[in-house]
Amino acid sequence: MKDFNLCLCIVTNYSEAEKTKMRTMRTVLVFSIVLMAIKFTAYFITHSVAVLSDALESIINIAAGAFALFSIYYASQPKDIDHPYGHGKIENISVQIEGVLILFAGISIILKGIYSFFYPPELEKLDSGLVLAGFAGLCNFIMGRYLINKGKHYNSLIMIADGKHLISDTVSSIGLIVGLAVIYFTHILWIDNVLAIIFGAVILWTGFKLIRESIFNLLDKADIEKLNQLIGILNKNRRAKWIDMHNLRILKYGSQLHIDAHLTLPWYETLEQTHEEVRAMEKIVRENLGDEIEFFIHADPCPTSSCPLCVVENCVHRISPFVKRLNWAIENIIPDAKHKIS
Repeated sequence: MKDFNLCLCIVTNYSEAEKTKMRTMRTVLVFSIVLMAIKFTAYFITHSVAVLSDALESIINIAAGAFALFSIYYASQPKDIDHPYGHGKIENISVQIEGVLILFAGISIILKGIYSFFYPPELEKLDSGLVLAGFAGLCNFIMGRYLINKGKHYNSLIMIADGKHLISDTVSSIGLIVGLAVIYFTHILWIDNVLAIIFGAVILWTGFKLIRESIFNLLDKADIEKLNQLIGILNKNRRAKWIDMHNLRILKYGSQLHIDAHLTLPWYETLEQTHEEVRAMEKIVRENLGDEIEFFIHADPCPTSSCPLCVVENCVHRISPFVKRLNWAIENIIPDAKHKIS
């Protein structure tokens, strides 16, 4: 019983960030269910194929949101022997599943739009459909922006992907409103089918982009935006003893960022002093990028070729004069090679 209680404590002892993410996804999931009911109500009122396509995508939103909530819960589980880097990669799998569901929805909508050219439905009460579609679109936009902002703050790929999906749903809703308004005033009914096909194509493109992005993350594709942000932080807060840095990499495991690099420090300092400089760098990055970061810094002793780059004053071991400080950038900090002035 004691072991069980200990296990339960470990599993449920979430950080505040994890609690916020799960609470956010639960809220969005509830709203998605309400919006789905509104959209299907609009379809039953209007019998519009375009409105039906919007309603069918809401089912995808709910399925994706439910799996996103589970993936955030699973990713928050503590590291173990089998998963030394944690469980964050499940977010990429969740994004892939969401992308596949979106592709399926897009294909279904396109087929329904083509079918309706041959068997057109009787459209009714388009004015009511306009109001309901407009309300649903506004709610999707607000939720989408909220999710994207939260996802960027917590480095959560699945929250960002879900937010982008909702934003794309908003774009579809805007097109739907415009199309229904045109049908309402012109009575050209085939516009409804064309809109459905266009929405299906947009949804297909959204699903493809999500799948592509998740595959890139599984393959540890370099996140240039995050690297530039990190390099900017290091340049702004650079200490004199941080002579050089190279072989910088960022790996993403869900919301966890794993940063490793080689940091060149004065060769004559003690191990304790070297450790202090590494901890200082870690502290600065955590203050700017958040606490969900792991550091693996390899400390290199400075070679004689680093003297022209070194800004340490009154160094009794200097064998060549200072020439210039090297500003760190993507081009010179990622390669696995120490820098020197030729």
